[in-house]
Amino acid sequence: MSLRSKLILSFVGVIVLGGILTMIFGSRLVRSTIIDEAQKKVEHDLSSAWMVFNNKLDEIGNIVRFNAERESIRDLIVVQNYDVLHRYLNRVRLQRELDILTLTDSTGRVIVRTRNPEAVGDDQSQDEIVEKALDGGNYASPTIVSREELLKEGQDLADQAYMEFVPTPKASLRPEDEEVNGMMLKAASAVVDEQGNLLGVLYGGILINRTSEIVDRVKELVFKDETYKGREIGTATIFQHDLRISTNVKNQKGERALGTRVSKEVDAAVLESGQAWIDRAFVVNDWYITAYEPIKNINDEIIGILYVGMLERPYIDTTRRVIFGFAIIAVLCVLTLLTILYFSTTQTINPLQKMVVATQKIAQGDLTHKLDVRTKDEIGALAQSFNRMTDELRLANQKLIEWGKTLEKKVEERTEEIKTIQSHLIQQEKLASLGKLAAGIAHEINNPLGGILIYSHLLLEDSPEKSPQYDNLKKIVKETTRCKDIVKGLLQFARPKDPEMILTDIHEILEDSLSMMERHVLFQNIHLKKDYSPDLPKIVADSAQLQQVFLNIILNAAEAMDGNGTIEIKTSLDVDRSHIYVDITDTGHGIKEENKSRLFEPFFSTKEVGKGTGLGLAISYGIIQKHQGTIKVASQENKGSTFTIILPVRRDFEHGESS
Repeated sequence: MSLRSKLILSFVGVIVLGGILTMIFGSRLVRSTIIDEAQKKVEHDLSSAWMVFNNKLDEIGNIVRFNAERESIRDLIVVQNYDVLHRYLNRVRLQRELDILTLTDSTGRVIVRTRNPEAVGDDQSQDEIVEKALDGGNYASPTIVSREELLKEGQDLADQAYMEFVPTPKASLRPEDEEVNGMMLKAASAVVDEQGNLLGVLYGGILINRTSEIVDRVKELVFKDETYKGREIGTATIFQHDLRISTNVKNQKGERALGTRVSKEVDAAVLESGQAWIDRAFVVNDWYITAYEPIKNINDEIIGILYVGMLERPYIDTTRRVIFGFAIIAVLCVLTLLTILYFSTTQTINPLQKMVVATQKIAQGDLTHKLDVRTKDEIGALAQSFNRMTDELRLANQKLIEWGKTLEKKVEERTEEIKTIQSHLIQQEKLASLGKLAAGIAHEINNPLGGILIYSHLLLEDSPEKSPQYDNLKKIVKETTRCKDIVKGLLQFARPKDPEMILTDIHEILEDSLSMMERHVLFQNIHLKKDYSPDLPKIVADSAQLQQVFLNIILNAAEAMDGNGTIEIKTSLDVDRSHIYVDITDTGHGIKEENKSRLFEPFFSTKEVGKGTGLGLAISYGIIQKHQGTIKVASQENKGSTFTIILPVRRDFEHGESS
């Protein structure tokens, strides 16, 4: 696939992905905006519905209160002229279109029932609204009226309240299948004389079940009877509990959906939890944008729901039209961008194709090829960088060839370093193994060797000097003593004594060592040269053990020169003052190359047989290791050797001394 195709496809992918994401988020934004606005409108419409509902309740309350305050009513109650009271109150009920208008005495017993004159004498003092009015005042509230009470007012009211449940999708389950009670907007006012004495209570109301005055007034006032595709957009409903008793929501037959019930979700939120429901909901047979709030009686108990809702379909269709318009615009933008992209990529691809040709030539070894791209944009800058890269690559190739020539030499040097490290590790392993072996041998032969030496001395003392055995016994004593010295050296090598670390002056140890050696026969013709550092700090060490090391190395140096030459002793401190260096240099015959790696091996010696045990340097090496130091050797055959002892400086002791 060509670069042009890849660029176009990548841009198409980005554009399409961006378009899809824009459509997704845009559609959600548009949908949420439109639906949110619709939801806010419905919430406002619910407030209007409450206004209509409460106005009707206030109207009933005003009618009852006005008549309860009439002087003629009080007078007729006092004289107990119930026939005139009935005719007057019944006329008021019919004129004001009330379903009931009833008068009780001061105890709550019915004395006039306008709708059913024969049904009097029953006690209404337990009625929740009448009960409050008996204490004085005016009260109005929605309430649930039982079928028994409705029958007292008339069979027609009981029949109006009766309603069978209609199966409703998404409604909650209920054990009942019918409703016999009714919901009434009811008001009651106390009737009192001029002295404020209670004469009775006048109460009246209208039964909401199967009526449409309130819900149609809400639809007319709020939704203006708007329709969408032949369907009314706005609806209102009054629920008795979860049952539609007054509604303009239509069922599939186009009739008012009386007897249907509210959905399970709304039931749980409004009737059970007492919360408002402001959301979309399934209403009878379609989705609506809805608002529900509980209807409460005078005791603040939930007895029903007031609902308003708008058909969701118009808003969904509006959202789809807006999104479809966005999609058309997006497609046109994509096509326009692709056209622009095709022509713009041509100006980019042509210089890149030249670069491809140039890279192929460079790959074939032609490092002199140059790009001829003279644009002043990023491509031109890339071409100049490419040409500079070619020049630098040619120079780097030359350097690489030169570096390759020196690589072999560096490898050889590194190999020598590795061999030195390996030799040191082998030396350590040998010393550890020989130490264990030496300890075992010394332990096994020390006791019998002591016995031989004792008995040899006894025999030597008992033998005359001129006897033949005397010389032989003398040789036995000499060689046995030598063996004992070897065993002593073995034990010292295998089980070295832990150093007693104290603050020590290295120069004092060197001077003590030299004073012990100056009378030795080997030092009669040796020139001693000293070069001590003046600012050498004291170190923490075992002076006796360090003296043993210095004596051993100085004696070896004297023997290497056969008692004739120069020994130079030099002390110094490294740059960071962390280590002391003691260099002991001789002008002897030096050390052969093949013997350097074995210098510190136990029992290795270049001296004649009988003149050394081969343990001196091994023991010295162990002592210096115990002091966390090291010994280095530099030697040239027939020119002499230098033994360098390196010891650490303990800063804590140094600071303690200075304080």
